[in-house]
Amino acid sequence: MDYEVKNNNIILNEPDLDLDETLDCGQAFRWRKIPSDYDCTYEGSFLNEPLTISQKGKGMFILHNVSEEDFLGKWFSYFDLETDYSELKRQFSEDKTLSEACKFAGGIRLLRQDSWECLISFIISQNNNIPRIKGIIERLCQHCGGRFPDCHELAGETPESLAYLRSGFRAKYIADAAEKTASGAADLDSIAKKPLDEARKALREIKGVGPKVAECVLLYGMHRTEAFPVDVWIKRVLTEYYPDGFPGFAAENAGIAQQYLFHYIRCNS
Repeated sequence: MDYEVKNNNIILNEPDLDLDETLDCGQAFRWRKIPSDYDCTYEGSFLNEPLTISQKGKGMFILHNVSEEDFLGKWFSYFDLETDYSELKRQFSEDKTLSEACKFAGGIRLLRQDSWECLISFIISQNNNIPRIKGIIERLCQHCGGRFPDCHELAGETPESLAYLRSGFRAKYIADAAEKTASGAADLDSIAKKPLDEARKALREIKGVGPKVAECVLLYGMHRTEAFPVDVWIKRVLTEYYPDGFPGFAAENAGIAQQYLFHYIRCNS
């Protein structure tokens, strides 16, 4: 990875990143693709800081109107640019299925998201599709002046007061997550540092957080790369390709491996 500052933009060269594969794969829900003269351009935000980012060819990116300070202080970590994904893919490729998955979607990276926003996003994601998830989150942000509200802003809300979200049964879970997080009953910073099984148990004290949502929050919101979300697609992968268990050599970064496998099986079934 290398970059330069040019005309108030950051020009980033990173061969192990693809915007479509990373921003539209179901790990984050506040990015939208917009028309542009580039191969693709996305608008989104992190910690309520907006970003427009474009891709030009393979491995070249433009972060528009971003200072070097903001790039290094925020976006460098968000796009996980400190991690050597070439080396990870080399390791994963010791396994035949993982090797094929990495070749198919080698531009996927794990986004380092905010744990609170990730928690609410994946509570909303239950039994839902990506367009509807994005719609609910967009209504939430619009209601709060274009920002993703923090837990204190949502504490005290009820399913009735959240009716504008049109989120169905999930509203009561959003309200409970906000109350527990704001009160400190669910201290997300503390949970992120716990041993994995303890962290899972602590997250599941929040109503509506089952095994899959807990794993997603650990992986996407707390960067616990050993977490391994399992949905119907990953169940199929495990049944068809790993009946004797997932490869032990990949356990430390199983969540990142899962990203490649999820995209591969979903697009080739």
